[in-house]
Amino acid sequence: MRAPEFWGGDGTGLLPTLLSPIAALYGAATARRMARPGWQAPVPVICCGNATAGGAGKTTVTLDLGQRLARRGIAVHFLLRGYGGRLKGPVRVDPAQHDSQAVGDEALLLAAERPAWISADRGAGARAAVAGGAQALIMDDGLQNPTLEKDLSLLIIDGSFGFGNNRIIPAGPLRETVAAAAARCRAAVIIGEDETGAAALLPPRLPVLRAHLRPGPEAEMLAGQPVHAFCGIANPKKFFATLGEAGAVVAGRAPFADHYPFDAGDMRDILAEADRLRAIPVTTRKDFVRIPPAFRSRVTVVTVRLEWEDTAAIEALLDPLAQRVPIPA
Repeated sequence: MRAPEFWGGDGTGLLPTLLSPIAALYGAATARRMARPGWQAPVPVICCGNATAGGAGKTTVTLDLGQRLARRGIAVHFLLRGYGGRLKGPVRVDPAQHDSQAVGDEALLLAAERPAWISADRGAGARAAVAGGAQALIMDDGLQNPTLEKDLSLLIIDGSFGFGNNRIIPAGPLRETVAAAAARCRAAVIIGEDETGAAALLPPRLPVLRAHLRPGPEAEMLAGQPVHAFCGIANPKKFFATLGEAGAVVAGRAPFADHYPFDAGDMRDILAEADRLRAIPVTTRKDFVRIPPAFRSRVTVVTVRLEWEDTAAIEALLDPLAQRVPIPA
């Protein structure tokens, strides 16, 4: 589903006002749920979460932190709900057996890098991961899931969207108030330029780390070439901007709803439009796993990486957790 247009407005207007009583009930229900204690894992647990519904860059941050801990010799496992998949878990994701309809697209993306588990009950998933050899857990989302205690939570913010109209679902995109989400976090991470002034809405004492999405190495091959870009992510404009930053000529744009399940008809239309434009069809890694296999050979994947403005700051947040992990001799 696409987010309503008014979620990105200023919070005024008829619909947000009419929906505010339901939003108050939603926020109260979240607060009651989060008051319940969760399971305390015997290994460090890091949560890359956000205050809003939809994407904010959590998976990209999760992958980056996984690489940083792995370089320290730590056996990192990823843990997530498996949004968009039919399996409830706990299940260890196997890209050779599972597809996006079973476990969701983010799970396949993470499992391609390190062991990944899906579980609607994060506590149960954490138990399974620890039994499977995890020395540290990184959660992709789950800030509003109380079934697992977190040792380090990061509030991930899309700089181009911020907190939208700063109202709670369904009046706006917030899962809870910004203050409530920030209170459970050690730091905020703003990805991209802070176009909406999100930093000003955070508690003054909460550290704010800055990061940017950069095109992956394969993007260099697209410099100067026409591309037809399609994606089903929360903020398609970010992908189109990344292509432009890489020097590609974005001849066509086809944005779809977040987690959109591409079928054969969609792909025939996309490829036909690319042929008409004499452009290369390109998409994101997350979208690629949702393309029917028969069409994948005709699509170019463009990856992104996270670039921190202050690498020492994120490493300093990881230091005390890494020291708790017994590294085998």
